[in-house]
Amino acid sequence: MIRSVAVPLIDDFAMFEFGVVCEVFGLDRSYAGLEPFDFRVCSIQPGSPVASPVGVSVTAPYGLEAMDDADLIAVPAATIREEYPEEFLDALRRAYDRGAILLSVCSGAFALGAAGLLDGRDCTTHWRYSDELQRRFPAACVDPDVLFVDDGQIITSAGTSAGIDASLHLVRRELGSAVANTIARNMVVPPQRDGGQRQYIDKPVSDCEDDTFSELIDYLAERLDETHTVGSLAERTHMSTRSFSRRFVAETGVPPMQWLTTQRILRARLLLETTDLPIDEVARQCGFGSATLLRHHFDAEVGVPPTRYRAAFARA
Repeated sequence: MIRSVAVPLIDDFAMFEFGVVCEVFGLDRSYAGLEPFDFRVCSIQPGSPVASPVGVSVTAPYGLEAMDDADLIAVPAATIREEYPEEFLDALRRAYDRGAILLSVCSGAFALGAAGLLDGRDCTTHWRYSDELQRRFPAACVDPDVLFVDDGQIITSAGTSAGIDASLHLVRRELGSAVANTIARNMVVPPQRDGGQRQYIDKPVSDCEDDTFSELIDYLAERLDETHTVGSLAERTHMSTRSFSRRFVAETGVPPMQWLTTQRILRARLLLETTDLPIDEVARQCGFGSATLLRHHFDAEVGVPPTRYRAAFARA
């Protein structure tokens, strides 16, 4: 369970990716009923400015020793370099060896690779850098097409907004759907995009810019328990099924039925965590129709059966 988060900064760190981890883990949301994280921004020389490429510097109040007992080490993007400070890499290795979770955003994966932590692991980074990441660390298994990769103790994400997806995924994994949904709602972002969603979508954030699809997604979110087909959705938007499917993927990055299944699983997770409804009723309210179908999709998406998930997260 994540209670403390350390964010190590090195020169030429990326402001947006640093802001992502600050936004998800650094803000006090006790007003929304959430317990604040113990959030620590650290650097090799605490109290000295750490520069970003846009001319803005940040002064970190903690040294790298603040990483030594943190539950999560969140590594923002930084300009890719041939060599990384050895004390920074040593701190990453120590964190990994004691079992801390490590999360990288965009080119932050290069620091994990330089520390030797990506060998034999599935990982990702921004598609522009994926070939370089694979070339530098040939023992890593780089997937250039996905938004993020959860490989257990290490989570790597692609560029920019994918860091939000990976961070919220990690919150959901460690603290449950209700906490992740609360953070997402306060950030005014969708609660989850699937990690396997491809990076190359026309619009990189999953909020739909086309009003037709925004209205459709709002409509579906209120009717997950009902039966929907590509044909019925295409008819609702006054398109052919072919045009509808193509434009839906361009807006969201995934086919319509895959998007719908993911949203139903998210609803099921929340119901399993926060209610004592029978599995059959959870399946009905989420649109799966039967407990058997819910178990099939839930196990495929989450990795455990609904009953085991409830036993773990309802207690939390």
